[in-house]
Amino acid sequence: MNRIDQRFAALKEQGRTALIPYITAGDPGPQHTVGFMHALVAAGADVIELGMPFSDPMADGPVIQKACERALEARTRLTDIFAMVAEFRRDDADTPVVLMGYLNPIERLGYAGFAEQAAAAGVDGVLVVDMPPEESDELAPLFKTHGLQSIFLVAPTTSRARAATICAHGEGYLYYVSLKGVTGAATLDVEGVERQLRGLRELTELPLCVGFGIRDGASAAAVGRIADGVIVGSALVSRIAERAERPETIAEALKDVLGEMRQALDD
Repeated sequence: MNRIDQRFAALKEQGRTALIPYITAGDPGPQHTVGFMHALVAAGADVIELGMPFSDPMADGPVIQKACERALEARTRLTDIFAMVAEFRRDDADTPVVLMGYLNPIERLGYAGFAEQAAAAGVDGVLVVDMPPEESDELAPLFKTHGLQSIFLVAPTTSRARAATICAHGEGYLYYVSLKGVTGAATLDVEGVERQLRGLRELTELPLCVGFGIRDGASAAAVGRIADGVIVGSALVSRIAERAERPETIAEALKDVLGEMRQALDD
């Protein structure tokens, strides 16, 4: 069983909500990322989403766009990210790792090469923002062959028919985008999210995880009452940006932010 499935099964048995932090690999430098990953686990992360930096991250707001810029300026490449995951796996064989990003870098490396190297490093799933199910016929089978789960996004504007298609192709968990906008956008409508999740539960048994707009313990707890998982990105990446010149202080800052959310979810 894939580590993602194992983790969600365990959380369901415990009656707990998954906490899924996102950071951009290589921000502010490749040498720091593994330490940040371990800090996130220590603070209560159940799954880690590791961003693959790209020059045109179209779904992301300015916070994560700038994180991608910093990572690329530090010359972070896909092969470096595989090495990070492999290093992380030397001390953590259990925490699921999902790579999240865009199709262009994967195409540059080659679909088969990407799948092989990701699996060998210890990656569990991949979320390609700009690869809808209709265009996944070549890549998704390679992922499956190598034990990588294909994770997809559903937005508030997604029709029921299209949501059904996405659910039929999805694995691991479904990433529900909580608002119309980019990462880091404001105003989380919890009641609206609850209505959407209710409809999605009629279409799939996949865990439903909510991202975009989660910024503190209160918002995490509000979403955690209705979702199977809470995804937080910009609130963490902004702390990295604030301390980019003092990277030795970042791990503790990440633990503070995520620890508050973990406590709020568990309470």
